[in-house]
Amino acid sequence: MKKITLFILFINLSLLNSYAQGYKNPIIPGFHPDPSVCRVGDDYYLVTSSFEFFPGVPLFHSKDLINWEQIGHCLTRPSQLPLQKAGSSAGIYAPTIRYNDGVFYMITTNVSDKGNFIVHTKDPRGEWSDPIWLEQKGIDPSLYFEDGKCYLTTNPDNTIYLSEINPITGKQLTPSKALWGGTGGRYPESPHLYKKDGWYYLMISEGGTEYGHKVTIARSKNIDGPYDSNPSNPILTHANVGTQMNPIQGTGHADFVQTNDGSWWMVCLGFRPQSALNHMLGRETFLAPVRWDKNAWPVVNGNGTIDLNMDVSTLPLQPIKNPVISNNFKDAKLGTEWNYLRNPYIQNYSLTEKKGSLRLKATQVKLDDIDSPTFIGRRQEHINFKATASLNLFDAQEGDASGITVYMNNKSHYDLVLKQAAGDKRVLVVTYRMGDLNHTAAEITVPNCKVYLQVTGSNDYYSFAYSTDGKKFEPISKMNVGYISSETAGGFTGIYLGLFATSKNQLSKAYADFDQFNYIGNQ
Repeated sequence: MKKITLFILFINLSLLNSYAQGYKNPIIPGFHPDPSVCRVGDDYYLVTSSFEFFPGVPLFHSKDLINWEQIGHCLTRPSQLPLQKAGSSAGIYAPTIRYNDGVFYMITTNVSDKGNFIVHTKDPRGEWSDPIWLEQKGIDPSLYFEDGKCYLTTNPDNTIYLSEINPITGKQLTPSKALWGGTGGRYPESPHLYKKDGWYYLMISEGGTEYGHKVTIARSKNIDGPYDSNPSNPILTHANVGTQMNPIQGTGHADFVQTNDGSWWMVCLGFRPQSALNHMLGRETFLAPVRWDKNAWPVVNGNGTIDLNMDVSTLPLQPIKNPVISNNFKDAKLGTEWNYLRNPYIQNYSLTEKKGSLRLKATQVKLDDIDSPTFIGRRQEHINFKATASLNLFDAQEGDASGITVYMNNKSHYDLVLKQAAGDKRVLVVTYRMGDLNHTAAEITVPNCKVYLQVTGSNDYYSFAYSTDGKKFEPISKMNVGYISSETAGGFTGIYLGLFATSKNQLSKAYADFDQFNYIGNQ
């Protein structure tokens, strides 16, 4: 009897812990802004913005809203995502994901092409349709389904508009009608509609996606309004005195989801300042519980703020496998964590010409260009991290080069480069691009052999080192993080750690083989 009692107690404690373990924010670290989420049964799907990077719109899956696994991208083909002319922080803005009657829909804006469009699929892990372009202009489009109808919200000016559309053909079925302009904050955007207790709720963000960001909400008994503002707006912000020192700032651009146990949650973006209030990782995805009583306004985390450590009840936690920290390039294709800059010239990349290596062929397209250099990168996800890559350079002439870049955009990046110099000499150089400034910060001669390049990130510096045996690393230089931060460089993206190859020679045959890339992070 005692054993049975202890077993029952153990089971009860296990269940209690599974519902009350809390979690850590951000739930998806690194440059993953503008999150949108939907539920299908016991499964949750989430998308974020991708701007000038390809493939576009990373897609995540979870069973508990806390542990997320990237299962692919919504936009994987150039026909879905033309980015040839996309400048820095252009391309894909603010996607929304919704599910209706067996079909997943993702709606977003390509600001470098024809504007708003929808893609759809019955299998989110498979291929999505080609774009269905929409008549309604503006950015941050969202979909709401009810009684066989599909409604589109967007913000072509400083007001949120509503129209009915056919989500498969894109045809607009009703004229656009103005709904709400927010509470007076600038840039009212990211509109999402929900229905609860007979009320239509319209949630938006205001204040611009920076330190003054906030989430506000209004409601109406009719979908086309008029909408009344929540007297307690904003429902989420860190712009007030009490949160001015919170390690999360710029909270906004949110989406609600109701779980299978009836509870409500909010995903939103925010960023983590470091080193004199600069932020490097871009806007990340955070999670907060929502109390939403009958006929009442939603209340986010009790006081309209969020924290890094959330001591709240959760769904039963279902951890996934550890994120990828090492890649030896033995698989037939790159993992979902890797991206190209704009539409890649795919002939410059190979995983098959040398087994267990990623081959990058050098071209004259530079990291500084609004084009697609030979570049493959993954997001920096932690303030403190260490990234190590091993490479060798082949068939190189003077000016051919390859290496690892700490890349914010085409005018803001630090590079650790293995370069072919004159007289069969090889050098390692640390260079930087800061706006109109290009400079070599350090240069050393190295043997003509495989080298290991290492970048270490900390609160204040990126430090660069190298090794010829992969064991003992020699420091070369370090650079202040603030010079390529979002506050200095501008834009909407975050740091990528990229592998690249370039040449000054039009007919270059140079290539670099990378046989390993390791990333280890510690928040």
